[in-house]
Amino acid sequence: MVNEPGKLTGEERVRKDQPSPSQFAIQKGGEEEETYEQLLDQYGGRKFAQGDVMKGTVLKITDTDVIVDIGYKSEGIIPVNQFIEPNGVLAVAIGDVIDVLLEDTEDYDGHIVLSKEKAEKVRIWEDVEKAFNENLIIRGRVIERIKGGLSVDIGVRAFLPGSQIDVRPVKNLDYLRGKEIECRVIKLNRKRGNIVLSRKVVLETEQARKKAFTLEVLKEDAEVRGTVKNITDYGVFVDLGGIDGLLHVTDLSWGRVNHPSELFNVGDEITVKILKYDREKERVSLGYKQLQADPWSLVRHQYPPGARVKGKVVNLTDYGAFVELEPGVEGLIHVSEMSWSKRVKHPSKVLQVGQDIEAVVLEMDMENRRISLGLKQTEADPWTTLAERYVIGSVISGKVRNLTDFGAFIEVEEGIDGLVHVSDISPRRIKHPSEVLKKGEHVEAQILNIDTENHRLSLGIKQLQPDIWEQFFTAHVVGSTVKGKIVRHAPFGVFVEIEEGIEGLCHVSEFDDPEGKGKPEDRFPVGEVVEFRIIKMTPSERKIGLSQRAMSEEGDHGDYGSYRDSGDGSATLADLFHGKDNS
Repeated sequence: MVNEPGKLTGEERVRKDQPSPSQFAIQKGGEEEETYEQLLDQYGGRKFAQGDVMKGTVLKITDTDVIVDIGYKSEGIIPVNQFIEPNGVLAVAIGDVIDVLLEDTEDYDGHIVLSKEKAEKVRIWEDVEKAFNENLIIRGRVIERIKGGLSVDIGVRAFLPGSQIDVRPVKNLDYLRGKEIECRVIKLNRKRGNIVLSRKVVLETEQARKKAFTLEVLKEDAEVRGTVKNITDYGVFVDLGGIDGLLHVTDLSWGRVNHPSELFNVGDEITVKILKYDREKERVSLGYKQLQADPWSLVRHQYPPGARVKGKVVNLTDYGAFVELEPGVEGLIHVSEMSWSKRVKHPSKVLQVGQDIEAVVLEMDMENRRISLGLKQTEADPWTTLAERYVIGSVISGKVRNLTDFGAFIEVEEGIDGLVHVSDISPRRIKHPSEVLKKGEHVEAQILNIDTENHRLSLGIKQLQPDIWEQFFTAHVVGSTVKGKIVRHAPFGVFVEIEEGIEGLCHVSEFDDPEGKGKPEDRFPVGEVVEFRIIKMTPSERKIGLSQRAMSEEGDHGDYGSYRDSGDGSATLADLFHGKDNS
């Protein structure tokens, strides 16, 4: 190498700058106490080897380089870009002591070639090896998701397998991207540059430590802090520190809670009360509502029977509506307490969930925490003044609201329905009201009875029509001949329809039975038309006695107008002829 005039070579510089051994030799007993190499080390003349990592002091910073003194015969240089952070800030200042790696003892300009980046990597690998050997925890930042796990920056790239991420399987690994995590090195191969980490081991260790501590300090009735770990339909699992406690849905609030997610989210930190603690099974039952006063403790004074209250409908069932009077206090309006007169089939016909209403407290059951409410009691009972507005025997007009097997309901006025029994619909015998009436039809009816106490109004329709029985008794006398159709049988005789709505009875004793057929169904088939003689009429009871036998004996015995029977329909014409009087 050719030197410029006046410029010393590195070797000459060493010879010129370094003192000779004789200058530093310490005479003691005529012998040199220290060697030349020891004196070089003592005064900065250390040995340097490529790849060594050492400390250096920043002397100067230029646009391209950072000049560093490491105690060698010349200064070292490091490209300034090794000190530029991602945000563009220069992360070094004059006087800073930094780690550097010796790449070359001399470049073309006679400077030592140093590297900050390589020094850091060497230090990092040394730290990783120490962490691996001593089972230490190291911190790193998750870079990205890769096949089988995550890539983590701990100064160098390391691999975190999916099975080592958490104590439980993790479905979504992306949520850790960019986060700082703590891990342990479980596998290391420096030659290949492979590092395998485990976050699971750190979590398990910490969990075990917390659990041991938690189990010692837990006690019933204590208030503790925890983190919501999982939410289910039946409750919330809370991490108390290494051990989970169950906060059942019934212990979330004094009020109505449809689902725990209405109150909490996973990750929420909450205060809970320990209701029960089984140390052997490590089971903890928690309470949240117990941290607040029980609203039922003041209910007796706030909602006495007869009080008018306001609330919100929170639930509807087949049998009634639940009304929230305040959080944790609900009352039930039974379906029978919703209307004075309307037959409410389902509460949804009257109320809706979320509706604000007024009600009256009917009854209080503190033991079972039940309040009975009434909706209809907020209005006057129209039945109490019904007798003042209507008189028995008066005629009303109304719409047929409903037909049943036993009668028809007619709306007399808003909220007041009257019943026309099937027997009071028509003068003739009918099996079902639909034979005469139609739903929605407007009809007139007579008021037969008013029962305000039991909310019953009896009506009659046939009473507005001429009395066919009265007409019949006026037009006929005992001894009259009539034709009738056999409509039904009985063991004691047959019933005969004489006119529409008018029936008479022919007793078996009044059969003309020359052939000895004793059974009514054998003698008179249903539907057959037969002539009969009227032998009895009882207008007060609307009864007519008939005789078929009298028809064949008429010519022999003359007038039957004076005939009198025994009153049970069993008298015979022979009794009359022999002068028997059974009256």
